[in-house]
Amino acid sequence: MANIVLGITGSIAAYKAADIASQLTKAGHTVTCVLTKAAEEFVTPLTLATLSRRPVVSDLFAEKEGWQPGHIQLADDANLLLIAPATANVLASLAHGFANDALTAIALATRAPILIAPAMNGKMWQHPATQRNVETLKSWGVRFVEPAEGLLACGYEGVGRLAPVEEIVAAVTGLLA
Repeated sequence: MANIVLGITGSIAAYKAADIASQLTKAGHTVTCVLTKAAEEFVTPLTLATLSRRPVVSDLFAEKEGWQPGHIQLADDANLLLIAPATANVLASLAHGFANDALTAIALATRAPILIAPAMNGKMWQHPATQRNVETLKSWGVRFVEPAEGLLACGYEGVGRLAPVEEIVAAVTGLLA
């Protein structure tokens, strides 16, 4: 089974990451959850630690014992970096090479495949800057599980919902096969 780093960003859909972590862990994968500061507003480290059965990373500078920086070790050991949900902010950070938190530092350092499942307001998703960032990431080999259509948390109807958890888990399975 695989070592999966599950990055979780500050979207209302962050609560669905708990189900993703649970399903991947039950399938036998080692899942390490990495929360951005904004994600902590939507889901707690305790929930994710319990479901993944592993410590949660939320601070770039909260290093464990040993000489190697924790985010570099996670990047090196990963068989897959899954970011679900991914906000427009993190897509921009990734597309421009920013490493201003644990998740973006891991993304910049890893050589593992990256799979991203965006979730955001439809207008944000369709904005030319976001679409340009997605195209940049795709040109680098990053794979996407496209957002779904439906009622959004903001009250709008349209594209931007996190893809169904089952679809994300299936994409992980397919990518690791």
